[in-house]
Amino acid sequence: MNTRSTRKLVREGDLIAEVEVNLVEAEGGWAPYLSLDDAYKLDDVRDALRARDVKRASQLATQVYRLTPVA
Repeated sequence: MNTRSTRKLVREGDLIAEVEVNLVEAEGGWAPYLSLDDAYKLDDVRDALRARDVKRASQLATQVYRLTPVA
């Protein structure tokens, strides 16, 4: 069983968070997959963005961005 680091994007409205997670690669089955802790981490970031709590999202994510439309 190997793991590799990657970044996932979580978007809620005009906010996007870049979250560092580890993908687990195992023989057969559903590989690659997230660990349970990383799945909860993505959920926590999504909940923080949904609540517009940028401070909390910034603690869990690598970067947090605000999207602005281009006219």
